[in-house]
This record gives sequence, structure tokens and C-alpha cells, in this order.
Amino acid sequence: MLKYMKALSIKSPFGIRRHFKTSSVKKEEKKVRIAFIEGDGRRVDVMAEIGKNLLDVAHRNNIELEGACGGELACSTCHLVFEKDIYDKLPAKKEEEDDMLDLAFGLTDTSRLGCQIIASEVLDGAVVRIPADPFDSSE
Repeated sequence: MLKYMKALSIKSPFGIRRHFKTSSVKKEEKKVRIAFIEGDGRRVDVMAEIGKNLLDVAHRNNIELEGACGGELACSTCHLVFEKDIYDKLPAKKEEEDDMLDLAFGLTDTSRLGCQIIASEVLDGAVVRIPADPFDSSE
């Protein structure tokens, strides 16, 4: 945390000047390192703010992760593949996420939806793969 000191001088209606010192605390955003491997194999290292979902983290860092439903758990376009050791530390999937993952291309045993994974200390140093889009003709 960063602490700032500020001096105030206030004059009362009776002409008495009083001096105060105040401090304010600016909370530093905690972040973790995550590497996204895009469908074309390009690696993008980012600092993810703890508490943000990985779909938002990807979008804030110009990583191509579609998220067609805007993170409302109504599609599978933010499909990510995690390394087994990281996957095992993630919170359990909800049934709705499992249903949406059934629609994902390139589904694996360690697949999750980016909109459902919240950045936390567990993800520090994680490498997350974005499956290649089988319909992308630019490759």
C-alpha cells in the first residue's frame, strides 16, 4: 500500500487558524502473471488483476478470445485449456459451465470457460491455451 500525507490549514470564523495532517491510503491492485497461448501459437504474457475473470483480462490485453455472450455463460467462445496442475486447483465447475463446454471445439479434460475463471494467486505463473478456431481461414 502507498500512503500519502497531506497538510490542511483551516481558518475558523473567529480568525483562529488550525493545522491538520491527514493521510490517505491508496490500495495497490494485486496482480498475477498469466501467459496466454493464442491459437496461432503466439504467447502473450499479461499481469491480471486479481478478482477479474480471464475473459476480461484477455480483452484488456488485446488477446483474441471471443466471448460472444459477454461473459454471461451462454456460449463457449471463451474456451481455455489449462495445464493439469493449475486446472486441479481451480474452483469446481458449475453444471451450466459444463453444459456450455459441451459445445466447445477442441474440448479437453482441462477445459474451462474464461468468463468463469477469476484471477487469483492460484493462477500466478499459469500458461493458458486458447484453442485454434477450426473455421479461421487466415492461418
